[in-house]
Amino acid sequence: MSDIGRPRWWLRLGAALLVGLGVLLGIDRLAGMGAERWAAAQVGVAAQSAASFRAAMLRSEIEKQRTLPVVLAQDPDVRAALEGRDPARIAGLNAKLETLAAGTGAGVIYLLDARGVTAAASNYRLPSSFVGSDYSFRPYYLKAMEEGAAEHFALGTVSRQPGLYITRRLDGPQGPLGVLVVKAEFSALEAQWQRAGDPTFVTDARDIVLVTSVPDWRFNATVPIADDQRAAIRASLQFGDATLALLPLRPAVGEGAAVTWAGAAFVEASAPVATIAWTLHVLEPLAATAQLAVLATRALAGLAAVSMLGAGAFILARRRSRAREREREAALRGELEARVAARTMELSRTNERLHTEMEERRRAQATAQTMQDELVQASKLAVLGQIAASVAHEVNQPVAAIRTFADSGAALLERGNSETARKNFATIAALTDRIGAITGQLRAFARKTSSDAGPVELRAVLEGALLLVGHRLRQSGVDLAVDLPLGDLVVAGERGRLEQVFVNLLQNAVEALSGVPEARIRIGAQASGADVVVSIADNGPGLAPQVLDSLFLPFTTTKPEGLGLGLVISHDIVAEFGGSLRAENDGGAVFTLTLRRL
Repeated sequence: MSDIGRPRWWLRLGAALLVGLGVLLGIDRLAGMGAERWAAAQVGVAAQSAASFRAAMLRSEIEKQRTLPVVLAQDPDVRAALEGRDPARIAGLNAKLETLAAGTGAGVIYLLDARGVTAAASNYRLPSSFVGSDYSFRPYYLKAMEEGAAEHFALGTVSRQPGLYITRRLDGPQGPLGVLVVKAEFSALEAQWQRAGDPTFVTDARDIVLVTSVPDWRFNATVPIADDQRAAIRASLQFGDATLALLPLRPAVGEGAAVTWAGAAFVEASAPVATIAWTLHVLEPLAATAQLAVLATRALAGLAAVSMLGAGAFILARRRSRAREREREAALRGELEARVAARTMELSRTNERLHTEMEERRRAQATAQTMQDELVQASKLAVLGQIAASVAHEVNQPVAAIRTFADSGAALLERGNSETARKNFATIAALTDRIGAITGQLRAFARKTSSDAGPVELRAVLEGALLLVGHRLRQSGVDLAVDLPLGDLVVAGERGRLEQVFVNLLQNAVEALSGVPEARIRIGAQASGADVVVSIADNGPGLAPQVLDSLFLPFTTTKPEGLGLGLVISHDIVAEFGGSLRAENDGGAVFTLTLRRL
């Protein structure tokens, strides 16, 4: 067949090149799209983890501030300031509120009377003091007076600082006395979010931005607000003169991107803030991750396509060379091997870069897992914080006793003294039951539930308490003397809770005797008419005069790391059983319990 009758080789080569170029462009496009989707998915996972973690931290801050009105509502100084309006009491309350606001990070704490006028405030020293200001028009005051409690986010009329107002009504025999107000401000959280670099903001149920790491976004809305609703919000002065403009975020065009802002694409994630109708949003930038993923994927796809095209060219060249230039077979083979080696080296370098990127991805996943673990830990701390203070007083000693009996039982088993070891293990089981009873009673106490007082032997209660603290008494070298009448004294109470009282008092006495030579504790009891009087006295330095008057109020303590709750719990337990607990100094600290005799 002549050359005119067969297709020219250069036409076949041109057609093959066009097909190869089309395949290469298609692979490059598909690889880019796939990489963008993958990058968006990974950024979305990171954004969701950050949103969940920050929502938990915001909830923790709100819960901390919510406890303040509850605790302050029980403070006798607060009620006395509203009932008597004594200037000295109000001055003392101002100082107390100032200290409490500084210690808890609250924006401001203030007390309104029944008319809505501020009687005392933590900012009483400042030029912008709330004292004497009338806030009867504020929604948080009106709702608290009507329903007993309220929460309202608004812009401060004096400070011009936004915050969440948490209120609680105080009631007296004749009706409402006033309203406690705690303003929670979130500037510290906003600063922390700013340092993180990814825009973060919180919206309420109306989709209005309340808290944000971008100050210009505050009081903007994520969706358009109707004109009548906008007018009502502005008339309420909740957000001052804010225009409630639409947030400057626009839907993004591209694989995986959710919104754009200032010319950059972001993936948006949100998480609800538990216990309040807020939603936290995080915008995670997409550009850096997407560019890296697209570059790596396109490079890999391009190398694969080039390798395929090279293989095709190689086959075509081989066929051509076998037909026309057999003598140059060795040279062509050498050239082909050189080309393959160069491409293989380039592919190896690309694979190394890909392995490095995969390692960075694994580190990112580890960071996300760590954030999730911190989220679980934050939720756990929010629950444990409600009982940790009291459980720490009651569980340490039984656990130490269990360890001592366990070690002793092991030694007894090695010596073959199984009977005594069995008794030790029975004691361990009893102490374990005791720990369960203590934690159950502490939960009941936290719920402010009461149990009926029944007959209980005082000697058995003291023996149980001494079993818990006996090891510590011996370890501290404290001489203990117990003086009880020969007959059994039966009092009204519940054994586990009375043991809790004696354990608290004995532990306090041991700590007070630290460093005292010839340390002694004396426990005495005697019947006195319809009561039984029990005294616990030590020869320590005694109680400071300034502490005696407020010894049984929450958070009063002389210990550097004390919480000031042990004596409050003990006092309430004794009072619940119809008794009393008082303290005095007589050559040391003396605590006297008066219990009803049965």
